[in-house]
Amino acid sequence: MKSPSLASFRFFEAAAQTGSFVKAAESLHVTHGAVSRQVRLLEESLGVELFERRSRAIFLNAAGRSLHAVTHSVFEQLEGAVYRLQQMAQGETLVVSCEPTIAMKWLIPRLPGFHKKNPDIHIHLVAAGGPIDFSRSGVDVALRRDDFHWSPETYAVKICDEWVGPVSRNEKAAGASLDGAKLLYSGTRPKAWSAWQRSAGVSLKGSSRVDYEHFYLCVQAAVSGLGVAMASFLMVQDELHNGQLHAPYGFLRDGSAYYLLSPQPLEQSDKHARFQEWLMQEVNSCLSAVDSPGAYAGSSAV
Repeated sequence: MKSPSLASFRFFEAAAQTGSFVKAAESLHVTHGAVSRQVRLLEESLGVELFERRSRAIFLNAAGRSLHAVTHSVFEQLEGAVYRLQQMAQGETLVVSCEPTIAMKWLIPRLPGFHKKNPDIHIHLVAAGGPIDFSRSGVDVALRRDDFHWSPETYAVKICDEWVGPVSRNEKAAGASLDGAKLLYSGTRPKAWSAWQRSAGVSLKGSSRVDYEHFYLCVQAAVSGLGVAMASFLMVQDELHNGQLHAPYGFLRDGSAYYLLSPQPLEQSDKHARFQEWLMQEVNSCLSAVDSPGAYAGSSAV
């Protein structure tokens, strides 16, 4: 049996994405008949139909949905690789992997400053956390919290300590305890509240618990007034500054830290070294406020 061509998968992907052979043909700049023929050839090669054909409408069946889940991911990765290659042709590209919440709440809002100082370096940002395989991912550097063990061959430069504290929309949440408060827990940092309580010595008697899948969702829930979140200072600095959130107990170090990881010494590459220098300057500038008594605390900064 002849193996299906890459072109037939591309035609299938376009049809699955648009839900129409006509629209797929328009997006690919070919005829409607060409799309229909390629999809039919693919179905014959696989020995299974991929669409339900109803009059002039088409709908993915179970087999089609299963295949589309794969083709969509493959072509998305291919488009991303092409984009990165095009950027490389235009100048230096630095692929940076960063934990999602730090990327969304802290790094992305500050990247225009990096581009202004380094117009010849294009940052391609990948949101991811935990262990990373530099050889397979194509990532140049990764910003990670040290909550996992990385390979001894990985070069790591400490960027800063992690500072955490309770935050909420209620400015008057300060007091001797958080008794009866609604505490927002994150699946990615399940022990954050208990660790903070041991260090801060604050009562949580009678508090209730609401679980969220990700740290970012906890922060957004706190901004919406749904409870008190245990947050990283870096992730909520902007909300504290504009008054969306308040930190009645200030912030304290939780014993973890952020590192910039690389498969090679950062100083061996100009773009790596420049990104590291800028990153440390930005972090130090942001964290200079966390040590200021009362800067973000309703009662006492820890």
